[in-house]
Amino acid sequence: MQLLTWNIQWGRGMDGRVDLARMVRDVRGIGDFDVICLQEVAVNFPGLAGNDARDQVAELASLLPGYTPIFAPATDLPDGQGGRKQFGNAIFSRLPVGQVWRHMLPWTSDPGAPSMQRVLLEAVVRAEFGALRVMTTHLEYYSLAQRRAQIDAIRHLHAEACAHARQPRRGEGERGGSFEVFERPSAALLCGDMNFPAEAAERARLLAPFADATPAFVDGWKLCHPGEAHAPTVGIQPVDFVDAPACFDFVFLSEDLAPRLKTCGVDAQSAASDHQPVYVELR
Repeated sequence: MQLLTWNIQWGRGMDGRVDLARMVRDVRGIGDFDVICLQEVAVNFPGLAGNDARDQVAELASLLPGYTPIFAPATDLPDGQGGRKQFGNAIFSRLPVGQVWRHMLPWTSDPGAPSMQRVLLEAVVRAEFGALRVMTTHLEYYSLAQRRAQIDAIRHLHAEACAHARQPRRGEGERGGSFEVFERPSAALLCGDMNFPAEAAERARLLAPFADATPAFVDGWKLCHPGEAHAPTVGIQPVDFVDAPACFDFVFLSEDLAPRLKTCGVDAQSAASDHQPVYVELR
């Protein structure tokens, strides 16, 4: 199973052009991915720099035939013309997709810090070696308090899912009804733009062990590159939100998946966004 995660900045490259086709070409140039996780995907959001009212989920689905598109808007606002404008995360999977969850993350009040609602998108996919939960998110940038609360919520959701996984599966109600039980394994992969650098305390907070049988998260980069600093995912291109190149984008795995991780890398060549893509391979 090969997976890529990328904050695509609504397809806006370093040249200021919004070009989703270019972004998909860059993805295909990096590898042949089974699952593609994207952050900052827009639907009918012309207020974003360089963007128009296009439905980026639909456009990406047409550029990625054979993939199941799953979208989770974090921001969902009236567009002033009777419609809605949305901004959030997406998963495109050519692996079979089971149940999907869209978890709104905490948005605690933090006066003086500009912020927006954030979401965790979770989907069960079936790889050749079995089922796993793929989760992607984009944490708050400006507010440390909100980011910490969001990390705690993700850890709680992971523990909750693992508790479900330990229970015997019993189909409740008629098959096909709303109480039908689907697989929700403990094995999980969490990826996205975490908006903290690799050396930040928030990373340690996310990777901390659990008090029960919940498998902790481990850092994919550190598993594949022990003793090496994280490759930067922001600041390779000129941006105004970091003073020096840093790693803000990660792939974390539940420790029960760690033995399957074979590759974790960062593409430093693409200029199709202000972030760089991160990719992994599991076998």
